[in-house]
Amino acid sequence: MLAVIKTGGKQYLVSPKEKIKIEKIKGDSGREVSFKEVLLLEKNKKIEIGTPLVKGAKVIGKILNQGKDKKVIVFKHKSKTRYRKKKGHRQPFTEIEITSIETE
Repeated sequence: MLAVIKTGGKQYLVSPKEKIKIEKIKGDSGREVSFKEVLLLEKNKKIEIGTPLVKGAKVIGKILNQGKDKKVIVFKHKSKTRYRKKKGHRQPFTEIEITSIETE
């Protein structure tokens, strides 16, 4: 069973017992979350595509970890004007384990 969910402005292909990193959502470790924005559902080799969402489908997951990714260096430079700007950024994320995909 597979599903495509939408969260944080991105789409993720998920299946049960899979671990994914998504944009940060509120919640503590161990808490259950459900994603109701299911765009595509594959069950028993039959694909159901939502218009825009699949009715009655939801994906349930469990929060494993809240954290930050590796640092990304942003460096701006303009030649011949002695302009240099160095900045770092660490994107926050939430790690989730998908427990089940439910339909009507």
